[in-house]
Amino acid sequence: MPLPILLDIEASGFGRGSYPIEIGLARADGSCCAFLIQPDDEWTHWDPKAELLHGISRSRLIREGYPPIEVARWLNDELAVHGIAYSDSWGYDNTWLSLLFYQAGLLARFRLEALRRLLSEAQTADWGATKERLIAEHGIQRHRAGDDARLLQLTYAATASL
Repeated sequence: MPLPILLDIEASGFGRGSYPIEIGLARADGSCCAFLIQPDDEWTHWDPKAELLHGISRSRLIREGYPPIEVARWLNDELAVHGIAYSDSWGYDNTWLSLLFYQAGLLARFRLEALRRLLSEAQTADWGATKERLIAEHGIQRHRAGDDARLLQLTYAATASL
């Protein structure tokens, strides 16, 4: 059985005016990828505390990021066939994803669902401990979108038999 596709987003902050700065995917085959997002001219909010978490500077986004329309097209190309991706922070990630697609002038050809919809009670109970064990075992760098998406997928797979 293929693994669920997991999506993770890092952002400029958590409050009003925040926007997506990196989107990562863990694909059904276990491969993962991530793209930095160039801030649109209207996206000015920047929370230094968020930067401390993800370690991505605004100047790096401007220099290395892809325009929102390119990232939105890439997501549609990646996810339209599957129709669905999952997030462990659906409230935040869905808001940032909607903002990305709005800025790009495109409609998402997939939907984002809450990961918790897939989890059994046993998976939920063991989730935190399993995730911490996998971070240590795999040396995963937290708060980078691709690594976080892969960590969620690994945790799902490790708890799926519970």
